This record gives sequence, C-alpha cells and structure tokens, in this order.
Amino acid sequence: MSGHVTAPAAALADELPGWVTLLRAPNPGPMTLDGTNTWVLRAPGAEYGVVVDPGPADEGHLTRIAEHGPIGLILITHGHPDHTEGSARLSELLGGVHVLAVDPAHTIGGEPLTGSGEHFGGFGLEIRALDTPGHTADSVCFLVERGDERVVLTGDTILGRGTTVVAHPDGHLGDYLTSLDLLSAYPGTPALPGHGPALADCAAAAEFYLAHRRARLDQVRAAVTAGARTPADVVAAVYADVDRSLWWAAEWSVRAQLEYLGVDTGESEPGVSGLEHM
Repeated sequence: MSGHVTAPAAALADELPGWVTLLRAPNPGPMTLDGTNTWVLRAPGAEYGVVVDPGPADEGHLTRIAEHGPIGLILITHGHPDHTEGSARLSELLGGVHVLAVDPAHTIGGEPLTGSGEHFGGFGLEIRALDTPGHTADSVCFLVERGDERVVLTGDTILGRGTTVVAHPDGHLGDYLTSLDLLSAYPGTPALPGHGPALADCAAAAEFYLAHRRARLDQVRAAVTAGARTPADVVAAVYADVDRSLWWAAEWSVRAQLEYLGVDTGESEPGVSGLEHM
C-alpha cells in the first residue's frame, strides 16, 4: 500500500553548481512547504543572470532578487500565483526584463514559450525548455547546462519534499505520468524544485513519483470496486493517513485519478478553489 509521502523522493543534493543561487520567498504553508524557491542562475563571468520563478508579490523578496542583477531573462515554470505573482513587479525593478511563460497571461515583453526543445542562449548557459504538463496544463521544466554541469529546474512537477497535487481539470494525470517518464531520462542530474530542498537525482525522483502514482491508482481502483462513489468517498478510503486539513487538496488529486481511470462520478466540475492560490 502507498502511504502519504512527506519525505524527499530522492537523496538531497550535497552541492549545487556555483552558478546556482536559491532565494526562498517568505510564504511557507501546507502547499508551499518552506516557501517558493526562486532560482538565480549566473554563469561565471557572465554579465547577465537568469531568474526562474519570481514567486509572490513580496517586496522584500523581489528586492533581494533584484540585488542579484543585472538579469537578462525571467522564466516561469507554471502559472500558479506563488510562482508568478511577483513577475510584473520584478520585471519593473529590473528595468523591463522580459518574462517568458507557456501561458501568454504570464508572459511580459516577449513571446510565450512554445514547448519542449526551445533553447535560450546568450547568458553563458544553455537552457532548454522541457514540456512537462500535468501539475498544470502550462507546466514546463528547464534543463540548464554549463560545461559538464547541468541541472533541471522542475517547478512543482517534482518537489523537494513530498508529492505534488495534480488538480483536475487543469491538472491531468495522464500528462503528468508522461512528464515524469520524460524526467526519468536525467539520471544523476540535480533537480531544483519550486518548493523544498534540491534533490541529487532528477531521474530517481521521477521514478519514485511514478511508482507512487501507480500505487495510488491501484488503491483508487480498489476503493471504487469496494463501493466508493464520489471523490470524497475515495479520499476517506485512500487518504486516511493524510491530515484532514489537506483532504480538500487530496480530493482534487482523486478527481484527476478518477478521470484517468475513466470513472464517472456523476458530479459537476467545480472550480479549483484554493489551488489557484498555491
């Protein structure tokens, strides 16, 4: 049986490349762990750096990021406000730096990201977008290389601790499993997540997540076979080990699991209240 995961999905990274800096936003909580991770990447000797996920609209946090300027580009892993809310203000603080995201609503001054394989150069780093929908429809990861060093910035697709919520209908479990399979192709590459500590091995974390999701699907199938008829019924049967204050989030994951399994609960599709504020 698959229990609730609160530990890291892989060993923690002992050391990160010297061109990687973590600035953690002061917004800790049940869904943000220690707070949103803003990553600043600057190749040795490079004039401009790159920011990934500005985080919330916290002036102190955004000022700290700006102090690491000059910055040539701001990248967004996905559109949840705890990653994007400060984007416009940070762009302003940095003199109008472009913000690139998959969703045009979160893109400032440039063209939206088109998906996997898109390259960014000119900062002493090789950056490639990896199309990884699932947590949200607009989720993307970034493979960043400098010489023989590389990292994957995973946003909320892989977290530094615990597992992420796949909230139907914006989140899609089938897409998420495919994205995890893609990320399993990066063994030995550190994963820099949107929340929690950095992990030593992106592939190991992805494979752990895949095994956990498949085990959960087996539990959901069993619950439905035993008579569970609604997402709330399934949560009570499958997520009994989860703190009840988080059952609302577990219910959104269950909706995605039931959709993946083709189970019709007969319920309407309410909005994802709460997750849009993650």
